[in-house]
Amino acid sequence: MIEKKQQIISHDDVMKILDTCYEKCLQGVPKVSQSVEDMANDYLQKYPTKEDACKAMLRNQIVKCTTSGFVAGFGGIITMPVTLPANIGSVIYIQMRMIACGAYMAGYNLDSDQTQTFVYACLAGVAVNELIKQASIKFGIKFANSLIKKIPGKVLTKINQKVGFRFVTKFGTKGIVNLGKLVPGVGAIVGGGLDLVETKNIADRTYKWFFENNFETEKMVENELFVEVSDSDFDEK
Repeated sequence: MIEKKQQIISHDDVMKILDTCYEKCLQGVPKVSQSVEDMANDYLQKYPTKEDACKAMLRNQIVKCTTSGFVAGFGGIITMPVTLPANIGSVIYIQMRMIACGAYMAGYNLDSDQTQTFVYACLAGVAVNELIKQASIKFGIKFANSLIKKIPGKVLTKINQKVGFRFVTKFGTKGIVNLGKLVPGVGAIVGGGLDLVETKNIADRTYKWFFENNFETEKMVENELFVEVSDSDFDEK
């Protein structure tokens, strides 16, 4: 019996995958999905408030993400810099697109490095609540949408390191991971659909983070990862 070789993925590979997905979220995939901006504006035009629009978008994405047809429609379309099963690439793209859409509706600038990093952290479930508290004290104001652009590059790097670590080590060790289990909590994809509970958790996190500015960590999070920063990380050069 020939044993199949396990595919290998590094931290750099993870970040390349996320960066590719993020770029495609902003631009859209021709004949498959519209850009995040267009998607968000469609909802914003149909509902009286941006909060109502975001909640409707999240509900619809949860439903769509748990149907095989929706996920299968992305198979083979999204080309990744690292070889991934088509359904896994679709999972990452669809969930990230949902988060980015929520952030855009809340008024966050999707072109900023800060927003991009926070979208990654939201996807991976990396705890940033202590970081936000520290940033608020450092900058002397309550954390809000306008403050995110003041998060310095050193801190963004630390968040991205935690994000990469989350994906690489969730199911593997020493930089080796089963790509069939790349997305935390998703595991096997039955019939091409996503895990309902995990997708709903990401949707809930999206609304809390970007609309309520509530970065408190969920009470029941397995192997939680916290971003540790020092005062020197916030010092402006």
